[in-house]
Amino acid sequence: MAELSPRTDTSTDGDTEDKALGVISSNSTIWKFSFLCFVLVVGSGSRENLKKSRKLLNTLFHSGQSHGLVVSDASDKSRDQKTLRRLAQNREAARKSRLRKKAYVQQLESSRMKLTQLEQELQRARQQGIFISSSGEQSQSMSGNGALAFDVEYGRWLEEHNRRINELKGAVSNHAGDGELRIIVDGVVAHYEDIFRIKGDAAKADVFHVLSGMWKTPAERCFLWLGGFRSSELLKLLITQLEPLTEQQLLAIGNLQQSSQQAEDALSQGMEALQQSLAETIAGSLGSTNSSGNVANYMGQMAMAMGKLGTLEGFIRQADNLRQQTLQQMHRILTTRQSARALIAINDYSSRLRALSSLWLARPRE
Repeated sequence: MAELSPRTDTSTDGDTEDKALGVISSNSTIWKFSFLCFVLVVGSGSRENLKKSRKLLNTLFHSGQSHGLVVSDASDKSRDQKTLRRLAQNREAARKSRLRKKAYVQQLESSRMKLTQLEQELQRARQQGIFISSSGEQSQSMSGNGALAFDVEYGRWLEEHNRRINELKGAVSNHAGDGELRIIVDGVVAHYEDIFRIKGDAAKADVFHVLSGMWKTPAERCFLWLGGFRSSELLKLLITQLEPLTEQQLLAIGNLQQSSQQAEDALSQGMEALQQSLAETIAGSLGSTNSSGNVANYMGQMAMAMGKLGTLEGFIRQADNLRQQTLQQMHRILTTRQSARALIAINDYSSRLRALSSLWLARPRE
């Protein structure tokens, strides 16, 4: 009996050790310490000590479970806090992203509005006949305050001219009376005289600016003659637009066209003679600066060339006088309603040339 009891106790002790090992493997450092105490107690071999050991293990086992739950709860709570922080960070990042996107959209909208405004201003300037040239041409056209002042004055004149033409078109469309229509027509003709006066002042300040037509659009410059339109070509255009005309009107317009052509030919020949004389004067001074003794001769020839250039202003003034007289004569030959149609046709022709320039500048480049 005494020998069998230790066996039974040993078997029980082995089961207890297995349980202890299982508990230890699933818990923390406290179980390692508890197991060490258990081994020391079992080593004593006492039945009473074994009972105490079982009781101790049960107590530690339940305590370990409770401890594990506490650790698990703390771990879960830590993970929840991390998740909440991550969600909060994601929400903040999403909010900042929405703000950046909103600011970007507002910037795009502001840029689009500015671009639209610039396009409208550019179109308005082109309609007024102010051509924005390249850097080289712009520096040429802005070389003097006189040229710049003329460009501004011409823009104002053209704006007022368009207003008068629109008023004239409205009167024709509404079949206004002859008296009312005559007042509007006389106002448009008188307004043309203002541009000739403005051009005369500009030619005194910068004759090359007026002669080159830098205040016109590119398409208009192709048809310029001495800083303006050819009277004879204008009359050819109007004859086809004013039909039917009486025989007396046709004869008068034919004579006016012939006299205008003769005056234009005379002015063109005078310009050719001036260019030839100017070229000969400049060529005669070539090489004269190589010697100090020829400096006086060189300066004299350049002074002669400057004097000949001064006659350009006279050519422009005579050409504008011819244009002004042609408009006045045409106004006297035609009836009030025919004059209204003629002035509208002249304006539409110039407007189409300006529109052609805008289309040319906006064409796609390959």
